[in-house]
Amino acid sequence: MNFYAQTHQTQYKTFDDYPVYEGYDLGLTYTPNGSTFKVYSPGVDRMSLFIYKDGHTDSQLEKHQMTLGDKGVWEITLDGDYHGKYYNFQVRTGGRTLDRVPDPYAKAVGLNGERAMVLDLKTTDPKGWEKDKRPALKGFSDIVIYEAHVRDISAHPESGIKNKRKFLGLGETGTKNKDGLTTGLDHLKELGVTHVHLLPSFDFMSRSVDEANPTKKYNWGYDPHLYNVPEGAYSTDPYDGAVRVREFKEMVQALHANGIRVIMDVVYNHTGLTQKSVFNQITPGYYYRFWEDGKFADASACGNETASDRQMVRKFIFESLLHWCREYHVDGFRFDLMGIHDIATINTVTWVLQKEIDKSIFVYGEGWMGGDSPLPYEQRALKVHGPKLEEAAVFSDDIRDGLKGGVFNSKDKGFVNGADGLESTIRFGVVGATQHPQVDYNSVNYSKAPFANQPSQCINYASCHDNHTLYDKLKNSTPDSEETLGKMHRLANAIILTSQAVPFLHSGSELMRTKNGVENSYRSPEKINQVDWSTKQKHLDHFNYYKQLIALRKTHPAFRMPTTEMIQKHLEFVDGTPLKVVAFQLKDHANGDTWKNILVIYNANQEPTKVQLPAGQWKKEVWEMKFGIKDKETFEKEVTVPGVGMVILRN
Repeated sequence: MNFYAQTHQTQYKTFDDYPVYEGYDLGLTYTPNGSTFKVYSPGVDRMSLFIYKDGHTDSQLEKHQMTLGDKGVWEITLDGDYHGKYYNFQVRTGGRTLDRVPDPYAKAVGLNGERAMVLDLKTTDPKGWEKDKRPALKGFSDIVIYEAHVRDISAHPESGIKNKRKFLGLGETGTKNKDGLTTGLDHLKELGVTHVHLLPSFDFMSRSVDEANPTKKYNWGYDPHLYNVPEGAYSTDPYDGAVRVREFKEMVQALHANGIRVIMDVVYNHTGLTQKSVFNQITPGYYYRFWEDGKFADASACGNETASDRQMVRKFIFESLLHWCREYHVDGFRFDLMGIHDIATINTVTWVLQKEIDKSIFVYGEGWMGGDSPLPYEQRALKVHGPKLEEAAVFSDDIRDGLKGGVFNSKDKGFVNGADGLESTIRFGVVGATQHPQVDYNSVNYSKAPFANQPSQCINYASCHDNHTLYDKLKNSTPDSEETLGKMHRLANAIILTSQAVPFLHSGSELMRTKNGVENSYRSPEKINQVDWSTKQKHLDHFNYYKQLIALRKTHPAFRMPTTEMIQKHLEFVDGTPLKVVAFQLKDHANGDTWKNILVIYNANQEPTKVQLPAGQWKKEVWEMKFGIKDKETFEKEVTVPGVGMVILRN
C-alpha cells in the first residue's frame, strides 16, 4: 500500500474487503427540482462538495458536507435547479485534506476537466438524434477499420475542412483539396471503410494539450484524466461543458449518416496522474495495483496500472462503456494495453455491451503490456490467452512484423521488403490466427499456436499510430526506388485486406503517409502528424488500389468467412510454391461467394516468379493495380506473377 492507501484504512484490512455498491447512480443525478451527488469512497473521514458558478475561475458559490450512506457511498441532494453549475469533491482522511477534484463519474466538465458540470444531457442532443441508427453490420468479419486522430485528419491547410482539429471537422461533408479530390469524411466514405477508430477522445491531461490553447501542443491523448466526457480541445468552446458533448454527438451522427461506425480508443489501464489523480484523491489507492513493497505497479510504463480485477473498478469500466454507447451511440472500443486487464473483465464488459446495447458492438485491444504486473499471468488478457476471450479480438503483431520487419528495429525487414522464411507467418495471418492444418505454427515468428477462436478475433494490420508509418518503415529498411517502395506498401496492405481476419488501416496509409521518419510521434508537432491532403493526387493510383481492394472484399464474402470451420473447409494453401511466395485457394463458393474458386498469390520476390497452379483454367481478376480484368487469356499449370505484388485469379 502507498501512503494514501494506508492513511484511510480503518475497518477494512484490504481493498478486497471494500463493500460493493450495486446501484447505477454514482456521480450526478439531475432534475430541475434537485441534484443528487454520489461518490464511492469507503473508509475516508469526510467528503465535501463545492459548487461553482463556472468551470475555470475562482467562483465558489457553496460548500456542503456529504453523508456516508450505504456500501461506502457518500451522498447529498441539493434542492433547486443547479443546471449549468460546476462542482468538485474533496476528501479528508487520516488527518489529511486531499485535493479538490472533479467527480470521477462526471458526464460533463469545464475547461481542462478541472470541475464537473451539472448538465441535463438531453439538452445536448442534436436535431434528429433520437433517429440516429448504427449503420448495418451483418457480422464482425465484414468490418474494415480505419484508425484516425481527430486532429490529424483535418488539420492540414489543404483539408478543405472548416472546423479543423475539431469533432465537427470529422463530421463535415463536401470537403475537397485544391485538386478537387475528397478529404475527411467524404474520403473515408469513398475509400469504403466500415468503422473509424478514433484515438483517445475522452478528457485527457491538460499537460499534454491545454484546452485553452489547443494548438500550442500536440498529443495523441493516452494520458487519461476523466473517462466519461469528450476532450475539450476538440470542441469549439472548451469552457462550456455542454459544447463538447453536443459536438461529439454531431460527429457520430454525421459518420453514421454516411454509413461509417465509430470506435473509441479507450485507456482504462492507467491514469495520466498517479498519486494526484482524480481516482486516488477520491478513493485513495483502491483503483490501482501495488507491489508488496507499497509501490505503484506500472505495467503501463506510465506510472501506474488500474486494478480492473477489483469489483468496483470493473464496474466503473463497464458503466463507462455503456455510457458511451447509450449517450453517444458509439459502436465499438479498442482497449489500450489490454493485457493489463484481467480476462474476466474483458469478457464481462464485452458480454454486457453486446447484451445490453447491441450484439454488433465490437471490442478489441492490444494483447500485451508495457511492463510486469502483480496480476497473475494466467489472468491477463494477453494475446497468448486469446482462446479464453469469448468475443473480444486481439491485434496480431505476428502479421504486422512479419510483413515489414520488427517495429523496434527500423532496419529490420519482413516479407514484403526482402526477408526470408516468413511464409508460415503470412499463412498464419491469412487464416486470422485460427487453427488450420496447413499452417506450421512452429515456424510463425511469434505465436506458436492459434490465438483466435474465430477469425474475427484477430486484427490484422501493417501499421498504426505507434512506431513508423508503413512508408517510413519500408524506406528505412529498404534502399529502393519510390516505385518499388510503393509496390511493397501495396502488397503489405493487400495481404491485410485479402486475409480472413478483421483488417485495420492506419489513416493516410492509402496516401503513402510519412511522418518524416519520426518513429514515436505522440507529441511531435502537427506538421509531422497531420494527414497531408495535398498528396492525394500524387498517390491517387495507390488510393484507388486500396479502394478497389476494400470493394472486392465487400463484394466477395469468400474473403471474410465468419468461422474457423468454414476457413478449414474452403481455404487451401498451394504447397510447393517458391520462396517468398504464398498462394491459396478460396474454394467451392466459399461463404456463398458467386465465384466458385478464387486463387490469391502474394509474390515478395523482386523479379517475376513462376507459380504452379491448381488444376483447371484460371483467368485474371486482379493483376498488379488493375481490377476486373476483361482479358480472355487463361492460365493452366503455371503462371508468372509480377515481382512484389499480388494477383488474383478465378475459375
